[in-house]
Amino acid sequence: MTATDATEPGTGPADDTSTDVAPAHRHPKAHQRAGRLGRWIDSRTGIARVGRGALNKVFPNHWSFLLGEIALYSFVVLLLTGIYLTLFFDADSTGMTTYDGSYGPMQGVQVSEAYNSALEISFDVKGGLLVRQIHHWAALVFVGAIVLHLCRVFFTGAFRRPRELNWVVGCTLFMLAVVNGFAGYSLLDDQLSGTGLRIGYSVLISIPVIGPWLGSLIFGGNFPGDDVIARLYPIHILVVPLLIIAMLTVHLTVLIRHKHTHFPGKGARDDNVVGERLWPTYVFKAGALFFCVFGALALLGGIAQINPVWLYGPFRAEDVSSASQPDWYMGWLEGALRLMPGWETRIAGFTIPNPFYAGVVPAAIVFGGLYAWPWIERRVTKDHAEHHVLDRPRDVPWRTAIGVGVLAFTGVLGFAGSDDVLVVTFGLSVNQAVWFFRVALFALPVISGFVAYRLCIELQRRDGPPPLPTVPVPDTETDGSAGTQDPALVGDAGGGQRHDGSDPADA
Repeated sequence: MTATDATEPGTGPADDTSTDVAPAHRHPKAHQRAGRLGRWIDSRTGIARVGRGALNKVFPNHWSFLLGEIALYSFVVLLLTGIYLTLFFDADSTGMTTYDGSYGPMQGVQVSEAYNSALEISFDVKGGLLVRQIHHWAALVFVGAIVLHLCRVFFTGAFRRPRELNWVVGCTLFMLAVVNGFAGYSLLDDQLSGTGLRIGYSVLISIPVIGPWLGSLIFGGNFPGDDVIARLYPIHILVVPLLIIAMLTVHLTVLIRHKHTHFPGKGARDDNVVGERLWPTYVFKAGALFFCVFGALALLGGIAQINPVWLYGPFRAEDVSSASQPDWYMGWLEGALRLMPGWETRIAGFTIPNPFYAGVVPAAIVFGGLYAWPWIERRVTKDHAEHHVLDRPRDVPWRTAIGVGVLAFTGVLGFAGSDDVLVVTFGLSVNQAVWFFRVALFALPVISGFVAYRLCIELQRRDGPPPLPTVPVPDTETDGSAGTQDPALVGDAGGGQRHDGSDPADA
C-alpha cells in the first residue's frame, strides 16, 4: 500500500483540523515569484533538463565500483590535510637551526628548518601529528584504491572501446599518485627520506644522456644538493595535485559521456545501465562512503603510528639507516634494485650502470604495458566492437592469467624490497634471500598465471556462460509497465539511461 493509499477520504488524519499549512500555501506570492524566477533561469540556461538528467543518472550497484570513489575521497582528505600542513611546514633544507621543541631526545641537535618544522608539527602544533598521520595514511589508501580500481577495470575488460581514453587517464593518475607520494615523504629531511632520495638520485642519473641533466635540475647539483626539498615542495603541493585534478576532471567527463559499464545479469544490456539512481539512493550511499573513508583514515591516524621522523633523526649524507623501507607502492622498485646483478654496459661511449636496468627498465615495461594494453588486446582478439557489459574474469582466462602473473611479478619484487628485514626475522643469509627471490621472480608469475587460467576454465565449466542480456517484459496484468522491476535498480526501461546519452522518458 502506498503512502497516498493509507487513508480514505473523510477518515483518519485527513479530517484533522490542524492549522499546519504547507509553506508554499502560507506564502503564495513568494512561491509564485520563486517559480517565475526558476522558469526564467531555465528558459535561458536549460538547467532543468540538465538537473533532471543528473539526478536520474544511474550508478551500478556492484561493490567494486566503489573503489574509484574511495580513491577520490582519499584525495579529498589529502587536499584538506595538506592545506593544513602547508601552514606550518618550512621547505628549507639548507638553513640550520638548533631544535628546542617538546621532543626531549632531539633538544640541542642541529637540524634543518624542514626537519625542525616536521618535529614542531608533530609535537607542538595542536592536532599536528594526527593530521600528519591522516595525510600519510590517505596517500597510501589513495594509491592502493587506484591500483585496485585499475585491477577491476583490467580483469573485467572495462578498458575496451570506447573507454581506452579513460584507461590511459587512470594509468596516468596512478603514475602521478606514485610520484607525488614519493615527493611528499621526501620533504621531511629525516634519515629515511634522505636514503630514499639517495636511491632516487642514483636511478635518475643512470638514464643515458639526459640522466645527469635531470639530476642536476631536480637536486640543484650532485647529491645531496642544496635545493632538492625547495624544488620538490612546489611539485608536491601544486604541480602534481593540479595535474591530478585535471586528470580526474577528464576521467569524470569521459565517464559521463560514455556512462558506466555494468556486469552481466538481469536487465543488463549494451544500451542501458543497471543500478541505482543518483537521487535519492546513490547520493546517500556516496555520502556515507565518504564519511566511512574519512573516519577510517582518522582512526588510522589516531592509533597507527606511521613515519615517526623523530626516531629516524635528521638526514646526514654520510649515514645510511639499516632496514630502510619505502612506502608500499615504491617497494617493488626497491626490490628490483636489490635483486639486480651488478651489470654495467657501455654503448656509444655512454656507461649504463646497474640502477638503470633495475630502476628504470622495469618501471618502463610495467607502465608502458599498462598504457598500451587496450590496443594490444584489440590486436590479439581482432575485437573492434563497443562494449558496455563487462566480462567476468573467468570469461577471458588468458587475460586473467596475464594480470595475475603481473601482480605476482610485482609482488615478489615488493617482498624482495624487504629482504633485509626478512633475513633478520627468519635467520637467513642475505645471499639465500636474494637467490630465493630471483628464482621466485620468474617462477611464481608463470605458476600463478597457469593456476589462474585453470581456475577460470573450471569456473566456466561449473557455472556455464554468463547470463544473456535480457529485455524487460511489460506486466500486462497491471498498467503495461515493467511492474516487477524496481525503477531505482534497473536501467533504461526500468528507469535508467541509454548509452546514447538520452533519458528513457524522452524516447
